[in-house]
Amino acid sequence: MRKTAPVASLLKTLALSGALALGLGAGHLSAQEEAAASGEDAIKVGVLHSLSGTMAISETTLKDTMLMLIEQQNEKGGLLGKQLEAVVVDPASDWPLFAEKARELLEKEKVAAVFGCWTSVSRKSVLPVFEELNGLLFYPVQYEGEESSRNVFYTGAAPNQQAIPAVDYLKDELGVERWVLAGTDYVYPRTTNKILEAYLKQNGVAEEDIMINYTPFGHSDWQSIVADIKKFGSEGKKTAVVSTINGDANVPFYKELGNQGISAEDIPVVAFSVGEEELSGIDTKPLVGHLAAWNYFMSVDAPENETFIETWQDFIKSDQRVTNDPMEAHKIGFDLWVKAVEKAGSTDPDKVIDAIVGLETGNLTGGTAKMLPNHHITKPVLIGEIQEDGQFAVVWQTEEEVPGDAWSDYLEGSKDLVGDWTDPINCGNYNTKTKECLGAVAAE
Repeated sequence: MRKTAPVASLLKTLALSGALALGLGAGHLSAQEEAAASGEDAIKVGVLHSLSGTMAISETTLKDTMLMLIEQQNEKGGLLGKQLEAVVVDPASDWPLFAEKARELLEKEKVAAVFGCWTSVSRKSVLPVFEELNGLLFYPVQYEGEESSRNVFYTGAAPNQQAIPAVDYLKDELGVERWVLAGTDYVYPRTTNKILEAYLKQNGVAEEDIMINYTPFGHSDWQSIVADIKKFGSEGKKTAVVSTINGDANVPFYKELGNQGISAEDIPVVAFSVGEEELSGIDTKPLVGHLAAWNYFMSVDAPENETFIETWQDFIKSDQRVTNDPMEAHKIGFDLWVKAVEKAGSTDPDKVIDAIVGLETGNLTGGTAKMLPNHHITKPVLIGEIQEDGQFAVVWQTEEEVPGDAWSDYLEGSKDLVGDWTDPINCGNYNTKTKECLGAVAAE
């Protein structure tokens, strides 16, 4: 793992490298470059990811991704004539600590934007802070929907960009009739499964054909739960597991599937929180054929992806390190933020919010990501099958990008809502029938 240099030292190194690339020697920096090297005239970017605790298995890589993106932007000359400075904090998989660290980044460090969080409980923890202080959060992970904040940009998948297409694939392509909805016990799995349960029932699935199970973060003893899943799947109907298990609990879960001989042919598992990074730590041979639904896989054959992988492995100094979906989401979010700042000519949050809607940038599958009025983006949906080498073979994908939907079409109280942070609506939960905004409107 590449070690993070202290921010001031890293910034000075970046500024000096830029000067040398222009043929300037040490001691011949311009006044602006000297200011940037000393950290005086830089644009600060917050990085809010767990580097310890149960979520470090997933989030540490996202911290490194942000350092890479910031380094790349500085090599291009920075932003608005200034260098970018990464301010990295560790909320340590502690949800209240996320809020404290977010406030520290916005009030003390005066960051222009924050890229961070993984779990929805961490995002929910920091949301009031960003709204109170009018900060900008770019959130890179799939989530449960049912939210559209003026201060948050959701660059991961909404349920209609991951969970619903995954269930459709299992139902239509594999003939699944019985469903195990297994998740970690917090807001993302519970809300996602609430949506999926409603969707399945609206599609004729009986209540007795749906099994729902939740476990704590870091859960390690899966023997009895996997045995229950095996029994549930042995009653004559094709059964699948839809997994919203998060963090390091995935390792013993998948190991126990292998221990009990559950193959993808018997009971396929489709995961929403398991990607290449998580699989890199376990023996994948017993898992071959199990599935994941994402909007990007490292195995995608596209020139943009090839370049990204090469750049990442060079930065991290290892040709063994993998890429994954939330890394792509951070790249998309960062690119859109840079474009919005350039368009606005300012890092002022209000100006960036106004500028970013409608902006587009390339994704890593060869398509385009566009920021929508509800602060979600357009994304392709891909189903991947686990291979022995820990990669995914894409077995299905949408023909075009799917617009992210903040509010579920399958839940009463949500299906009539839209998020739209442009005039004249300026509301995250606007009721299209009553023509009323049910929450706080955009600040004047």
